Amino acid sequence: MNYAARFHNAKRIVVKVGTSTLTYETGAINYRQVEKLVGILSDLQSSGREIILVTSAAVSVGTSKLRLSERPKDIPGKQAAAAVGQCELMYMYDRLFTKYHHVVAQLLLTRDIIENTERADHVRNTLGRLISLGAIPIINENDTVAIEELELEIGDNDTLSAIVATLADADALVLMSDIDGLYDGDPRENPDAKIIPLVTEIDDHIRAVAGGAGSAHAKGGMVTKITAASIAMKAGIDMAIINGADMNLLYDLTDGTIRTGTFFCCPERPSTPKEDA
Repeated sequence: MNYAARFHNAKRIVVKVGTSTLTYETGAINYRQVEKLVGILSDLQSSGREIILVTSAAVSVGTSKLRLSERPKDIPGKQAAAAVGQCELMYMYDRLFTKYHHVVAQLLLTRDIIENTERADHVRNTLGRLISLGAIPIINENDTVAIEELELEIGDNDTLSAIVATLADADALVLMSDIDGLYDGDPRENPDAKIIPLVTEIDDHIRAVAGGAGSAHAKGGMVTKITAASIAMKAGIDMAIINGADMNLLYDLTDGTIRTGTFFCCPERPSTPKEDA
């Protein structure tokens, strides 16, 4: 089965971008990367696909905007940085997507919303209506009140993106990371580590090879991506990990020609596009 074709056929796609993809090591926004991202997502939206963006980097961007010498270590400091950074992120996304004549909408979510059936239904309904209106939902965890993510214990945007994909009944989830995909070892320590191109089941072996932390400004590592893959695959949603350093990989993925990255695909799912709602 041609698993790459499944992403070519995907109509509703959730794209998650991590902090390391959006910012420099200083924490400041990498505008060149963000402009490429927005241009490609706008093009995909214009082609008839339905794009949902899950974005990280509020705390990092806020830290830079406030001219702090380092990322705050206390929860109130992180929350303050997130509040400032989220404003900057949405200002940037709104301005850039508007250049391509697309409307964006902000949704800030917390775990208590997602875990409450009635509230989750409200999120699902809102996403559905925004998509039907042609808007691009831009989603982040509400770091100003969600201390779980700030404490690095429960929340992360990899998991959030998988939950959003489930609520939105997406066809595919794409995690743009600072690594090419899932390797059979840590490529930063083992030069002989090889990428695993396809995963059809999250088993003990896959969990064992997923390890390590994110970059200095990012929270997630491969473990959170495996958790996201587990959530997505249980919902029948295909997932891919690709390197955000090359934004053109999004085109390769949706063209069905990509030759790098890791696909997480359910073998039994038919490779047919979603019917129009």
